[in-house]
Amino acid sequence: MFDTLLRNVNIATMADGRAPYGAIESGAIGVKDGRLAFVGPMAELPAGLSAAEEIDGNDMWAFPGFVDCHTHIVYGGNRAREFEERLNGVSYEEIARRGGGILSTVKNTRAASVEELTASAVKRLKRLAADGVTTVEIKSGYGLTLDDELKMLRAAKAAAEEVGLRVRTTFLGAHALPPEFKDDKDGYIAHVCDVMIPAVAKEGLADAVDAFCEGIAFSAEQTARVFDAAKAHGIRVKLHADQLSDLSGGALAASYQALSADHLEYASATSVRAMADTGTVAVLLPGAFYVLQETKRPPVEMMRQAGVHMALATDANPGSSPVLSLQLMLHMGCTLFGMTPEEALRGITLNGARALGLEQDLGTLEEGKQADILLFDISEPAELAYYVGGISPNRIISHP
Repeated sequence: MFDTLLRNVNIATMADGRAPYGAIESGAIGVKDGRLAFVGPMAELPAGLSAAEEIDGNDMWAFPGFVDCHTHIVYGGNRAREFEERLNGVSYEEIARRGGGILSTVKNTRAASVEELTASAVKRLKRLAADGVTTVEIKSGYGLTLDDELKMLRAAKAAAEEVGLRVRTTFLGAHALPPEFKDDKDGYIAHVCDVMIPAVAKEGLADAVDAFCEGIAFSAEQTARVFDAAKAHGIRVKLHADQLSDLSGGALAASYQALSADHLEYASATSVRAMADTGTVAVLLPGAFYVLQETKRPPVEMMRQAGVHMALATDANPGSSPVLSLQLMLHMGCTLFGMTPEEALRGITLNGARALGLEQDLGTLEEGKQADILLFDISEPAELAYYVGGISPNRIISHP
């Protein structure tokens, strides 16, 4: 007996090695105890089955729940004024160097209580959830003190729980240099490694550790120190890599078997090969590319040829990517970066799950996986990437 049985649905399983989109037409999906107990053609449904709830899919398309694998959705204030400055010709780097950018959000985040951060994050997460997101990654990185970073991680968990989303939290203490450590990057990195990471690990508040490896942030050597500290505490790593310049961040991330390297506009052939060899996922972030009016695209064709898994995410943040629609990223991944609709959809399902280390449970509609199912009234899967801004799912079945 199933708890839920979906009949008469077309299924985009998004599993690798099958027909385009892993499609099963005229299919059925059976759910038992929050898991997928049957996924296949209607004609192969077992005889004599029963279900507590039966749903007629009316030939709609079923997809796995979407995974937004890179967000900074917990923060205080906003940066609309900086957005206006950039449109008047001031570069992102210049804004950051004069104390704006990330540091302006740091000031507002430090001033907010955990309750205030949770409440504002809930509003944003509800937007993502309405788009079909059932799993979200949320980074810290706007506190830059131990107490404020812990506050952000707690708010991330509380907000996701309130909205009913599955969450993975990432400690991003090495995001920017706080004013307390002005002109002392090595001192701050030592503080991140010796004080902050041990405390985060002790409280079990982070599933991964991230860093911003870039000229305006931290060097490859400093990033490696952060990764060594994370490894010593049994925490996997991710990296903001090669966004504004080629510092071989992708290769550095791969050398630590990172879950993902993210951005990658300037990734070299060496980094791409290293990521392919280790299975490090390339998380592409067209929202930031668009908002910052960049022109250097990530090397998608090189990644494709090398067999690098490519994910897409919103990078939802107050400065460089104030984006709250993962489906919009589907369209931008295709039109701005040259991904195919199938690659883009795999980027917010299976490869999004891979970027969080959750591919064994999420990202495809296959028997044994968790039952995260979206139903869309569309005629073919590519419609989700075709529409600018997305289509609301007709139904969401999720078991966080």
